Amino acid sequence: MQSPVIKRNLLRAACAALGTLALAACAPTTVSPSNAAPTSSSAILTVYAAASLQDAFDELGRNFENAHPGVKVAYNFAGSQQLAQQISQGAPVDIFASANQAQMAVAIQSGRILSATVRPFVHNRLVVVLPKANPARIATLQDLGKPGLKLVLAAKEVPVGQYALGFLNKTAGDAAFPPGYKDAVLKNVVSYEDNVRSVLSKVALDEADAGIVYSTDITRDTADQVTRIEIPDRLNTIASYPIASLRDSPHAELADGFIAYVLSDGGQKIMASYGFIPVNGK
Repeated sequence: MQSPVIKRNLLRAACAALGTLALAACAPTTVSPSNAAPTSSSAILTVYAAASLQDAFDELGRNFENAHPGVKVAYNFAGSQQLAQQISQGAPVDIFASANQAQMAVAIQSGRILSATVRPFVHNRLVVVLPKANPARIATLQDLGKPGLKLVLAAKEVPVGQYALGFLNKTAGDAAFPPGYKDAVLKNVVSYEDNVRSVLSKVALDEADAGIVYSTDITRDTADQVTRIEIPDRLNTIASYPIASLRDSPHAELADGFIAYVLSDGGQKIMASYGFIPVNGK
């Protein structure tokens, strides 16, 4: 027979064990970030887009966010050549919208975009832009060749810079322009910029007498700072802008949805309101 002391000690041990089990059962379960359930309603959709798209894409992005609560559209606006290089170097991107096919081809060569998924989504055209006061008294395209002018162009690697050179090349066979016009214009170039918005900015700030930009770059905010000279169709280039999602996008469904919105009648209407030429002809 156990003594009363032994019985009391066993009873205390049993109570202690039961208390420990009860505390363990009631203790909260710890969940680490690595095994927490993902939040499916939130995502950041990263869009790399040509600088000329900034105003229109800002509005498209706001609309897309409103239609997809928890989704944030994050943009990187720059020259298409810069964006294509960053994509080739592995930058985390969901969508690439280029101002020409050449830079989209660079992204395709990186293996991160399938050529079959590329879609043209809008068109644009060139225009000569002048400061509002027009101190150089430029009245015609021919005046761009006058000695002593300060012209600003985008670099040839930038789509609009390549298109500007295309315009100058076309003047060589045009009777309205004197021999040597292209060379005379290029002698007046004082700066080659890495994106089209920089060209517009220098002209608007009277740091240059003229520049060549897209017609859409003369926005509601800059229309009172510059004036323009139209380039006729026979000398102009109708730029075609392609768009595609990245093969390794972690938000493939959202990326496809954004592109579908850009190509929709509503998206194209917004692009047209900023001066772009819709691909659907409306």
